[in-house]
Amino acid sequence: MIELVTLGMLMQGKMSGYDIKKITEQSIGIFYKMSYGSLYPGLKRLVDSAYVTEEETNDSKNKKMYSITSEGQKHFMQWLREPLQSNKREYLIKIFFYDYLDEPTKKQNLMAYQQNIARNIAQMEAVQSIVSKELEQLEDKNAYYYRVSVMHYGLHFFKMENEFLKKIIEKEEF
Repeated sequence: MIELVTLGMLMQGKMSGYDIKKITEQSIGIFYKMSYGSLYPGLKRLVDSAYVTEEETNDSKNKKMYSITSEGQKHFMQWLREPLQSNKREYLIKIFFYDYLDEPTKKQNLMAYQQNIARNIAQMEAVQSIVSKELEQLEDKNAYYYRVSVMHYGLHFFKMENEFLKKIIEKEEF
């Protein structure tokens, strides 16, 4: 998956590994985590497969810049055209079996997860505020329609998930 996410980021233009990670964190970071430890081996595999080119900058930082090749664009677009698949949410499997777990551990784990969801909601709302202001200044807002729609979905999803967690922590009826 890291290779495909990297190719998607490089569709925007030439970037360093640092830029790829930073943009990933700022855009889809709530849904997808990327570490440098997985990014750079992924970039090497992409270069080896001729989906990406690597260019030395020869500046004081000796930074490498990466660009997607036409073969990389073709590979990315082929993946992008594939049918959507539902996400596997491991935590739901664990919660399904929580009847076997002691009450204090259940409550502690659920509340900790809920706090994480609350942080995600706050982060998404902050990003949404910034993006809304940036979109006001663009001539062609439709060029970003699907990116913005995923952001809105994420915010609604986390709010729904937060409500679900509130109910099961309090053991409310459904």
